[in-house]
Amino acid sequence: MDQPRFLSGQFLLAMPGIGDPRFEKAVIAMCVHDEDGALGIGLGRIVPRITFHDLLRQLDIGPGSAPDVPIHLGGPVEPQRGFIIHSLDWGGEGSVQVSNRWALSATLDILRAISEGRGPSRWVAALGYAGWGAGQLEQEMCSNGWFATQGSDELLYDSDVSSRWTNAFKSAGIDPRLLTSDFGTA
Repeated sequence: MDQPRFLSGQFLLAMPGIGDPRFEKAVIAMCVHDEDGALGIGLGRIVPRITFHDLLRQLDIGPGSAPDVPIHLGGPVEPQRGFIIHSLDWGGEGSVQVSNRWALSATLDILRAISEGRGPSRWVAALGYAGWGAGQLEQEMCSNGWFATQGSDELLYDSDVSSRWTNAFKSAGIDPRLLTSDFGTA
């Protein structure tokens, strides 16, 4: 059986009927995918009742010039841990570049830089992440749970969260209204 290629820098889209309500219409920005497992940040839902300014205040960081944007629900793993996916024009200690597309940072220095107006030009904030053990994501993909498509700045930074899943499928030339949760084997 063919194994899906490594997916870092791509979007992973939940297929209809994935069977886990936490991932219904999920859009995951894949940041790490190798033989040891995978890690991605969810971009398909917003954390209710918390904004970026609220998060900064909880960490005793003044909001400064940072916009008060929603926080994405990055995934069910470590939902209290924060992540920033951002453009490659900023890098700090612990920043990880993802396939020349974006970077992932999870330290307080990026939050301070954003609040002081010296952070990355483009970014999204999330709490938690989606993670898979070795071979787990490949198995889920072979079971028609996920669809991979190219990552893009437009989908990452400019697409409204409520339409990101639909827009991501459309960018791959797929009309999501035609997708079904039923599938068979040949």
